Amino acid sequence: MLTILGFAMIATFLVLIMTKKMSPIAALVLIPALFCVAVGQGAKLGDYVIDGVGNLAPTAAMLMFAIVYFGVMIDVGLFDPIVRGILRFCKADPMRIVVGTAVLAAIVSLDGDGSTTFMITVSAMYPLYKRLKMSLVVMTGVAATANGVMNTLPWGGPTARAATALKLDASEIFIPMIPALAVGLLAVFLLSYVLGLRERKRLGMLTLDEALVREPEQETVLAGAGGGGEDRLRKGSGGSGPADLTQDGDGDEDDEDFKGLDPDRSTLRPKLYWFNAGLTIALLTAMIMQLMPIPVLFLLGAALALTVNFPHMPDQRARIAAHADNVLNVSGMVFAAAVFTGVLTGTGMVENMADSVVSAVPDAMGPHMAIVTGLLSLPLTYFMSNDGFYFGVVPVLAEAGAAHGVSPLEIARASLAGQALHMSSPLVPAVYVLVGMAKVEFGDHTRFTVKWAVLTSLVVLGAGILFGTI
Repeated sequence: MLTILGFAMIATFLVLIMTKKMSPIAALVLIPALFCVAVGQGAKLGDYVIDGVGNLAPTAAMLMFAIVYFGVMIDVGLFDPIVRGILRFCKADPMRIVVGTAVLAAIVSLDGDGSTTFMITVSAMYPLYKRLKMSLVVMTGVAATANGVMNTLPWGGPTARAATALKLDASEIFIPMIPALAVGLLAVFLLSYVLGLRERKRLGMLTLDEALVREPEQETVLAGAGGGGEDRLRKGSGGSGPADLTQDGDGDEDDEDFKGLDPDRSTLRPKLYWFNAGLTIALLTAMIMQLMPIPVLFLLGAALALTVNFPHMPDQRARIAAHADNVLNVSGMVFAAAVFTGVLTGTGMVENMADSVVSAVPDAMGPHMAIVTGLLSLPLTYFMSNDGFYFGVVPVLAEAGAAHGVSPLEIARASLAGQALHMSSPLVPAVYVLVGMAKVEFGDHTRFTVKWAVLTSLVVLGAGILFGTI
């Protein structure tokens, strides 16, 4: 019964948010509360929620201060050179922009933290997508899938969990999987190329005269902060005639959205550029080396960044207020997700769901348990946390595989296949940073991304089998 109710709860949640009948926060809170009562454990709801909040509180704190930190870094211009470089490569070609999104997300994912990746990627690319009227779900889908493949890095989490759960060396799991993961990343780049071509076909081939630089003789204001000028986007060789996208620079919605790229914004701190760059590199290095808990690192980093860049209290309050929306949305979503995970775990639904899935595997599939693990990693890491999957399910699958001569290393490697899909799971806090900053409905992101993420995960699994590592 708990198994059926568990799957029913997840299905109800997904249907309601994808059809936009409920907001994600409301669904994350109310649906599990109702199902908790339905299984006869309503009296324990408070305990389950408190346990869930306790488990996710460090994540919420990390996201809150990470948003403030990277928000300040964006304000002071740390990422402007990155944006300029991407714009020079992408120009205003939708295909190049989508490919650039995938490449940027993959590169930034090297720090092992999804939230950081999404904040930097969206900050750099969102204004361009907005100005060119490109689909924002293409941006979130490509970024999430690229980050999912890169999330398998030993310091990213899943590989370390698999190694811990099966008492293996993380390098023995990861290194042989590099060719398969590289194929998966190439699949993401190919996907971004195809999606980019679709966007180019929809919008036309565009060229951008100049990015981030005022052209007084043309009275061009790209950032929309100066009033009066206009930004001209011309159809290039693929079009015919003059621009059909002309924006007056008097503060309309698009110009406001492009504000983050304003080269004349008052928050820029060019004299402190190398301090901010050094602070960010030191912060990411400390995070990778695990010198301190990540929430503590971002708390200290945010406090130091605010103090040095904005020494006056009114300026500090203004910067915190400027990013309060993102902080509230993301942290609120994380605490709402704590209700969902708390009920799912506390009632025993997760355990029963995992047991039922494992027991449903026919004995004849025993010799192919690694492939079974790879296939199961797709739905299970989407509907469960990585902790639940790697510490609750993978050891059982490894035990079943061992009875048929399947190495635990093969099970561990196969278990990484579903990470491309996992990064769009409603149980992953970082995905709320992505959709929140991109101003995309979670349901829209889910509908668009899941099919491509599943395809990417299957490519990783297929490549692993082809290379003989699974």
